[in-house]
Amino acid sequence: MDFRGASAEAVAALTDELVGLTGSGEGADALADGLFTVSRTLRTEPALRRFTTDVSVPAEAKQGLVRQVLGGKVSDSTVGLVASAVARRWTRSHDLPDAIEHLSEVATVRSSASDAGRLADELFSFGQLVQQNPELRDALSDPARSTADKTALVDSLLSGKALPATVTLAKQALAGTYRTVSVALAEYQKVAAAVRDEGVATVRVAKPLTDAETSRLADALQRAYGRPIHLNQLVDPEVLGGIKVEIGDDVIDGTIASRLDDARRMLAS
Repeated sequence: MDFRGASAEAVAALTDELVGLTGSGEGADALADGLFTVSRTLRTEPALRRFTTDVSVPAEAKQGLVRQVLGGKVSDSTVGLVASAVARRWTRSHDLPDAIEHLSEVATVRSSASDAGRLADELFSFGQLVQQNPELRDALSDPARSTADKTALVDSLLSGKALPATVTLAKQALAGTYRTVSVALAEYQKVAAAVRDEGVATVRVAKPLTDAETSRLADALQRAYGRPIHLNQLVDPEVLGGIKVEIGDDVIDGTIASRLDDARRMLAS
C-alpha cells in the first residue's frame, strides 16, 4: 500500500505502537484479526469513515465514537490502536482503512515470531501455485463464488501444511483490497521482509541452488545492498544457465540466455 505525506507519518507511528503492543509476538494474532475486522467495517460504513477522518471533528469525539462502536467487539488493544489512528491526520480518507489493514498484516507477520522467514517462503510458494494454476487462480477470483467457498478452498490447500499466519494472510488476500490475490500475496511478502528489516530478491535459475550457493549469493547481496536479503528462488527453464536476480527495480542478469541475446544483437548490428 502506498501512503504519502501525513498518512505515511501516521502509519510509521502506528507501526511503532503495534510493535510495543505485540512485543515478541504474543497476542499479535488476535490483534491482527481485530484490525482486519475494523478495516472492513470502515470500508463498508462510509459515514463512519468520513467522520473518523474529518479534520474539523475533534480527536476526542472521534476516539469516543470508536470506543463506543468497537467496545466489546474487538480486543482492548485493537480499540486502543484504532483510537490512536483516528486521532491522526490522513492525506486521503481511504488511507485510514488501508492503514489499519496494513497494520493487521504486520501483526500477522509478528505472530509468526521466529518463523517469519518460513512465512515469507510459504507466501511465495502459494503465490507461485496461484500464478501457475489457472483453474485455482480463477476459482479464487471468481465473483460468483462466495467468500466462504474460497476460504474453504484455501483451507483445503494450506491448513495443517503451512503456518497459521500463512493461512490467515492467504484468506485475507481474498478480501479484494488488492487488484488480485497474486498481488496481495506479493505485498504480504514485502511486509514480512520489512518486519525483519530485509530486502526481497527473486532469483531465477535453471536448477535449484545448493545451500552453499544460496548462502554465498545472500552474503554478496547483503554486502551490495547494506541489509539482509530474503531470496525467493524460482526455477525457470528459459534461464538455461547462470542466474537472474531481481530486487525491486534492479535486475542483475548473468544468465546464458541473456548472453546469447546480447550476442545476437551484436551480430545483427
